Amino acid sequence: MRTLIAALLLGSSLAAAPLPARAQEARPTANLSAPVKTFGRVSYDARSLMIDGKRTIIWGGEFHPFRLPSPDLWRDILQKMKASGFNTVALYFDWGYHSPKQGVYDFSGIRDLDRLLTMAEEEGLYVITRAGPYVNAELTRGGFPGWLVNQRARARTDDPDYLRAADEWLSHINPIIARHQINADPKRKYGVILHQIENELALTTPAQRRYMDHIFAKARADGITVPIFHNDQGRNGYWVPESSQVEKVVHGPNDMYAFDGYPGGTCTVEGEPTRGSAAPDWGYYGPGGAKGGASASPDTPGFLAEFGGGWFDYWGSNGGYDCNAIQRGKRFQRVFYGTNLANGIGIQSFYMTYGGTSWGWLPAPVVFTSYDYGAAISEPRALREKAEEMKQLGGLIASVPDLAGMVPAAAVQISDPDIQVYHNKSPETDTRFLMVTHKPSNGQSRDSFTFTADLPDGRYTMPMQLNGFDAKWLVAGADLGGQRLVYSTSELQSAQAMGDRDVLLFYGRKSEPGETVLRYASAPRVTVIEGQATSAFDAAKGDLKISYTHQGRALVRVEGGGRPPLTLILADEAEGARYWRREGLLVRGPALLRDASVRGGTLALIGDTAQDSPLEIWAPPAVRAVTWNGARVATAATPAGSIAASRPLAGPADIVLPQLTDWRMAKGSPEADPTFDDSAWQTIDNRAYASTTARPDGQPNMLMDAYGFHEGDVWYRGRFTGTPDAKALSLFYGAGGSGLVQAWIDGQFLGEAETPHGLPRPITTGTARFALPATAQSGDHVLSVMVRNNGHNWDLDSDDFHKEARGLVSASLEGGPSGRSFAVPIEWKIQGRKGGEELADPVRGVANNGGLYGERMGWHLPGFNDSAWTKASVPAQQATAGTSWFRTAFTLSVPKGQDATIGLSIGDPDTPRSPVRYRVLIFVNGWNMGQFIAHVGPQRTFPIPEGILNHRGENHVALAVTSDGAPGDALESVRLVTLRNVKGGLPVQMVAAPNAPSDLKEIK
Repeated sequence: MRTLIAALLLGSSLAAAPLPARAQEARPTANLSAPVKTFGRVSYDARSLMIDGKRTIIWGGEFHPFRLPSPDLWRDILQKMKASGFNTVALYFDWGYHSPKQGVYDFSGIRDLDRLLTMAEEEGLYVITRAGPYVNAELTRGGFPGWLVNQRARARTDDPDYLRAADEWLSHINPIIARHQINADPKRKYGVILHQIENELALTTPAQRRYMDHIFAKARADGITVPIFHNDQGRNGYWVPESSQVEKVVHGPNDMYAFDGYPGGTCTVEGEPTRGSAAPDWGYYGPGGAKGGASASPDTPGFLAEFGGGWFDYWGSNGGYDCNAIQRGKRFQRVFYGTNLANGIGIQSFYMTYGGTSWGWLPAPVVFTSYDYGAAISEPRALREKAEEMKQLGGLIASVPDLAGMVPAAAVQISDPDIQVYHNKSPETDTRFLMVTHKPSNGQSRDSFTFTADLPDGRYTMPMQLNGFDAKWLVAGADLGGQRLVYSTSELQSAQAMGDRDVLLFYGRKSEPGETVLRYASAPRVTVIEGQATSAFDAAKGDLKISYTHQGRALVRVEGGGRPPLTLILADEAEGARYWRREGLLVRGPALLRDASVRGGTLALIGDTAQDSPLEIWAPPAVRAVTWNGARVATAATPAGSIAASRPLAGPADIVLPQLTDWRMAKGSPEADPTFDDSAWQTIDNRAYASTTARPDGQPNMLMDAYGFHEGDVWYRGRFTGTPDAKALSLFYGAGGSGLVQAWIDGQFLGEAETPHGLPRPITTGTARFALPATAQSGDHVLSVMVRNNGHNWDLDSDDFHKEARGLVSASLEGGPSGRSFAVPIEWKIQGRKGGEELADPVRGVANNGGLYGERMGWHLPGFNDSAWTKASVPAQQATAGTSWFRTAFTLSVPKGQDATIGLSIGDPDTPRSPVRYRVLIFVNGWNMGQFIAHVGPQRTFPIPEGILNHRGENHVALAVTSDGAPGDALESVRLVTLRNVKGGLPVQMVAAPNAPSDLKEIK
């Protein structure tokens, strides 16, 4: 039967037969009569957010500035978001990133949030701030500072000690946010419009309620005047405004209710996308109730503070980011984000839109260095295909403001039971939004069908196709500039008035038929300028129907009929993706349009080209000249009413990268030598113990955090006098995800152990037992133990999980005739990062360094003099147990006016893991840009952002290679790779930071 219907539809527009299926039917989940709540220039009711009284869809994306330590590139990300259709950026702020020590805070350089928020305003983006105190974000400790681990007070409660610590942070961050609110300046067009307190607070006892009351009041006292919300993990109905009368919700002090969700399935371990679940109805068309999403708070607008824009990846996976970009990419976005919009969820922020790099010691145990996330903007800052789709969807939202505040309209009739249509309308203008998808929405069949709807301009039957997993966002009954759109089976990407004419851009799937119906008072004149299209005018209705097939593009001019002249661009999906929409402007051709401005008749365009590219512009008549990146462009008028460049815009030149040669090497574990001088190290003692990890009774506090060492590697040295019981060393340690412990006695390597890998939620503590040589059973001996802490746990369940032990928990000499553990006393000392909480390098900050000897000596810095080191070759032929350092220098000559992302790659890029065992800390110009673990994987290539990497000058690489010393367990090949290359970009300055050991802050 479906085949017959398809054949009929392809032949003509088909008179409708009986239509048994009906559209989605709404339920009364929202209180559409709820009063407007006003917070300065920001207000809301149950239908939408309003800015200066204008209903606005918030189409946002998440970006973490701490995952891009080159501040000039923050603007690059913000410009790409704006160009890709977003009107809002959501920003997490990481408390621990700014505070190395209680009472010490830094908001300069790579932590300059004033600068970031100013950039967002300048780039025309609204801002949602998310300042915690707890954020999660797959950060070590979930964003808590290291020093908070030593606090015995229960975090995320009203314990006075915890509140004092949280207030420290909030007293710094809240005023910065307050200064950048849209309310702070009546002339400010953009800025902070919403503010989040806490995140995913899963416990709801009175202690948490008092805590929420406290931080809400703190935000208000610190000058935050915009609406305040909390993000509810997984739609529990937690922390809902007091106005909600829904049963079983948990009320909070916040003004608005927001929640998150990551539906849609995950990729297989082979890296293949899966069908995934259908898109849920979490609003108008959903089940309602406390756990129904937006229905938990009927008086406030639907608000998804996080909706899946990808997913994170873990140590030991096969590498999932490219697959995640597909799983939650093109088509997923249409189906899921469109379902949200149809359900009245007019505030959406997609997590992540740019994931970036968890450089240094930022990552929680659940992630490795890359936080690419499969996001619309990749870690190397490239726009993925899914960003093109977001641009098209965002273009519709920008072009039809009436989409904001829509409510369910009458159900439509559908010819196919495997299809569903969400039908919404604007109560003010009656403009319609029709979201067409499969039923269920994860269907993948090919369907040709019709649906019939009572629209503002009459009752119409529309022929449609859905080929595979897909959704179509249709608009009907809309005034677009001087035009009246009755309906279109194509999707609207841009509608703009340009002087005395209008330009409309519609697109559809390649080779599918489309029809667009416009209303006129009398028959207009229709001219097909390019491509193929036919038209017919119904004088009785005043309907002009234009019919076509989406193939490349067709250009149609419509004149007369009582309306302004119209240029109609009818494109297939790929052609539509070539267009960039700016207010009053439409540009076709380049890889990116960053900015456009008109002064004195000259249109100045700024953007990127990835190859030689055409340039075509629809602009107001006042534009008489064009520049591209400051250079004059020769143009000519076209029959389409556009102006086009006489020759293509030039693409980038190839980048020639140097080979990495002239390596030098030094051994880097002198702590294993029994004669090593540890007199300045701290002595392990019985200081207060705050960890949630139980230790053996009567043992000292050995945890690294207790001594002010919170990141990276920590060394222990223990002295004992041997007895017959000293036959084995048994260690209990905490090391995070794929963490490491290595042990020596008297300089002899005993072995190593690791916490498990290949687990999405890794086990982060472990035990290890090493046999001791017979010599240990008498005389004096020195134990040396290194523990690598690959991150503290998050506190997602509000159970102080971030306080799980790191470093050694206990060390027992045992195995002898007494049968007792802890049979031989050991006197221990400990050393981690130089200065501990007193940073020797406050510029690079908390995340950059741990406690390797080479780090303490400044071997990672570009200005370190390594001339006395041994010359070495890479790949290395052998390794010594412990850590060895390799250094080299190279010069880059990226052509001026080009923007590239260059990465450092180790080993075979076609495999996620190596057969050999070792790990590498990668320092580029002194910055710790990630950790490679050869036998764990999956990351082999590490993007280095410009500003950290000098694109036009000298650079230094230092690799701290840690191995067990077994044959073959040595450094593999190391090379530079170009990950992205365009002509254009932005000016990027090198991030000023200490160059040589002598530049480091003196630690007393």
